[in-house]
Amino acid sequence: MLLDISPLRVSRDYRLLFFGQVISFFGSMMTFVVVPWQMHELTGSNAMVGYIYFAEFVPMLILAFVGGALADFFDKRRLLRMTEFGQAAASILLLVNSLLPQPRIWVLFVCVALHAGLAAIQRPAFESFIQQIIPAEMMAAVMALNSIRFSFGAIISMSIAGIVAAKLGPTVAYAIDLVTFTGTISALFMVAAVPSPKNAERPSLRGVAQSLKYALARKELLGTYLIDFFAMFFAMPQALYPALADHYGEIYLGLFPAAIAAGAFVGGVTSGWTSKVQRHGLMVTVSAILWGVAIIFFGLSTSVGVALLCLAAGGFFDMISGVFRGAIWNQTIPNFLRGRMASLEMISYLSGPMLGSAKMGVVAEVWGVRTAIISGGVLCVVAVAAAGLMLPSFLKYDGREGIKQKEREEALRNNSEI
Repeated sequence: MLLDISPLRVSRDYRLLFFGQVISFFGSMMTFVVVPWQMHELTGSNAMVGYIYFAEFVPMLILAFVGGALADFFDKRRLLRMTEFGQAAASILLLVNSLLPQPRIWVLFVCVALHAGLAAIQRPAFESFIQQIIPAEMMAAVMALNSIRFSFGAIISMSIAGIVAAKLGPTVAYAIDLVTFTGTISALFMVAAVPSPKNAERPSLRGVAQSLKYALARKELLGTYLIDFFAMFFAMPQALYPALADHYGEIYLGLFPAAIAAGAFVGGVTSGWTSKVQRHGLMVTVSAILWGVAIIFFGLSTSVGVALLCLAAGGFFDMISGVFRGAIWNQTIPNFLRGRMASLEMISYLSGPMLGSAKMGVVAEVWGVRTAIISGGVLCVVAVAAAGLMLPSFLKYDGREGIKQKEREEALRNNSEI
């Protein structure tokens, strides 16, 4: 049951990136909580909070394919450094805006859009970089470690973000975020260069189309995209945290997302068993359904303590789903397609929360917060179960066969190049 830390032992570069991102993520999660809160304070509208996530979705969708194509050809370290500096610039804009007597709403939209667009370029480079420094059989452990890094930072940062925003103001939160960028930036100047594959393709529309065709032909990949999208689109309640904090108290602004992170943390530290399970598709489906069930009970709860426990349960199941989805992606996709496929993965796991949060805010504005949460959980369970039944090969997917398929595809590619 214990967490497998093998990737940290075998790779110096992974250790640098892991601990650098622990530092940077602390500040990023504080901004993640404070921006929607500031929007709610300025406008008093759940719908406007939801629109923040739609503002993130548009540049993410457009630039994800660009990021994937760039990651398969150019120096990944340089892409990672440039995007980190760009995201730091977005934090500076948020900081300056918060100092104005009347902060501008449009600046919040611009900054979250800029951050999301840069993340869309950055993420494929990061994913393909990790694949080249860590053996394929350790990818389930990598996903668990990444989740631990995420949840550990989120628990601490999000828990105090509401207090920082209410007592000290958003300026302090944005300043903390800016300082913590030094963690990842420092690590990126210390890691060794990892050359792109010899048969790397130049960025092109044809290359993007190739990745789309490949994804549609692989039912196990398609299953991960659809199921995670349905789970997050229907049942992600993050746009409603500011409204819930108005009801329960400002201290809970950060405790709601921190509860999800705490559940993910428990799932991560007890994830040793995941490397022994080969029915990855089945585990993704079951975990996503249980996430939806947890959100239903979250919406039904009238006690804040019970509500936090339900969110923690949801975070646990979402983490388990993420471990197995990541294992499918990293164990089976050949290196020459990894960057472009990472862009599709990012679209799948970010589109759901972004669009779902926008939807949740609008539904809550019309029919109320409780109705929005409960209906979202119910629709999540129905949609995920239906997707699983429509993709029987996904439910039967075996991770050992996926590794063999990747090896065959890379060998075929190399032979054709010769």
